[in-house]
Amino acid sequence: MFFRFAIYFFALIGFILTAGYFAVKWELTNSNSRIDEQDSFFQDNAVVKSDQSYAVVNSAKNESPEWSRGDEWLVFKTAVIKDRETLKKVESATGIESRLVVSLLAVEQLRLYHTNRELFKKVFYPLKLLGNQSQFSWGVMGLKQDTTVQIENHLKDSESPFYIGEGYENLLDFKSDNSGKERFERIIDEHDRYYSYLYAAVHLKQIITQWKNAGYDISDRPEIISTLFNIGFQNSKPNTNPKVGGAEIKIKNKVYSFGSLAGEFYYSNELLEEFPRDRLEI
Repeated sequence: MFFRFAIYFFALIGFILTAGYFAVKWELTNSNSRIDEQDSFFQDNAVVKSDQSYAVVNSAKNESPEWSRGDEWLVFKTAVIKDRETLKKVESATGIESRLVVSLLAVEQLRLYHTNRELFKKVFYPLKLLGNQSQFSWGVMGLKQDTTVQIENHLKDSESPFYIGEGYENLLDFKSDNSGKERFERIIDEHDRYYSYLYAAVHLKQIITQWKNAGYDISDRPEIISTLFNIGFQNSKPNTNPKVGGAEIKIKNKVYSFGSLAGEFYYSNELLEEFPRDRLEI
């Protein structure tokens, strides 16, 4: 009896793992997506340069955004501040400002907190932790395995439109012969999130480089960069009128797109002291 039960049990596990594999392969796990038509928020909140500093042109941003009014934001703020030095290290290695990476992180974590309510109440809230994924998406940034491989390949391919230069080619080199295992372990490392942030920052730099080489500078459009990060390399097509959009993120009764929520955080006053808007040359 026990033997038969064991067979059924492991058969069920095999079925679930196989189903999960094909769900990711056929993109059945992807969230609903949207394109935002109201780009006026970002046009009205344009960032202008004054000497070496940048300032948001909108006094209304002194108000607390709706998405920052809750325990979820309190947990995120407490947790991400602990990684400030790690994010600064990534900024130094890539030239991508920490606040831009945190913009992506904020969206991914808020999505996780608001979707997995029981986990938030039992784990994230009492311990003030970032959610670290290890199944369909990896790490605190929610990176897909295929995307991480593309990021690595673009670093080495000088013919790629996403190539960011010889000086970065070895940035993600592996130390072992088992690249698959090492890639997974370093991205989901709960004690050191350097690589999780590094992959995300390199991805952003590759997107910005692709558009700049095509004649379009989007380095001052965090909402567009975030959108492109979310929808993937295959959908990054330089043009004169890029749209804000991406996966839908529901917070309480309001639905945001990935790009719009990332942009709203970037232009807000939240965590501004810890992660200032300090544009770097890309």
